[in-house]
Amino acid sequence: MFKIFIIEDDRGLVALLQEYLHRFGYETQAVNDFEAVRTEFEQYVPHLVLLDVNLPKFDGYYWCRQIRGISTCPILFISARDGKMDQVMALENGADDYITKPFDYEIAMAKIKSHLRRAYGSYAVGANERSLAVSGLTLDVERLMLSRGNAKVDLSHTEAKILDELMKKTGTIVTRDRLLEKIWDDQAFVDDNTLNVYVTRVRKKLAAMGIQDGLQTVRGQGYRLSDNWGEVT
Repeated sequence: MFKIFIIEDDRGLVALLQEYLHRFGYETQAVNDFEAVRTEFEQYVPHLVLLDVNLPKFDGYYWCRQIRGISTCPILFISARDGKMDQVMALENGADDYITKPFDYEIAMAKIKSHLRRAYGSYAVGANERSLAVSGLTLDVERLMLSRGNAKVDLSHTEAKILDELMKKTGTIVTRDRLLEKIWDDQAFVDDNTLNVYVTRVRKKLAAMGIQDGLQTVRGQGYRLSDNWGEVT
């Protein structure tokens, strides 16, 4: 049974979310102490987090960073703040998706199911292969880690899925539609800017490996991973 951790201070909404999630067989727990969110997360060990932006004491971006420092589980923001920068900030701080209030419960459930399936089901990165290597750059798809020589960085599930697709097709163009298809089941649920944010995050992870221009944008078509950086000596 999948466990969902709800970090939301609107108790009415929490009750509705729990009722809806229980219908689909999910176990839930809502945060009790908004100053000890990370502690409650570690004690509960959920498979997925639903997180609001506006919270007592610290905001959702802060707690997203705290959780992301110890876990790669999917984090979905649910917030009334529908500005573009709010969504960008959520993704930049480690979130996997952003749902604006008021929301359709069927769409919210579709997103939750999709992220659980991608993270833990048959579509999960690492389900069929353990690692992928290109010119000294290694993607450990099971441990969600990217390494090159002695350098290593942790990845989110979404970052790993994007790199998995790009590295499999190194040197060729991977369309935006293909990346969206790889990451989400229904592209209609995805804001176009979301993929831009994730690509930026992947570029930062590659830069941490000493690869500055490895991920190239092909205008009007998609992205291409070059392998001209060479092996680490």
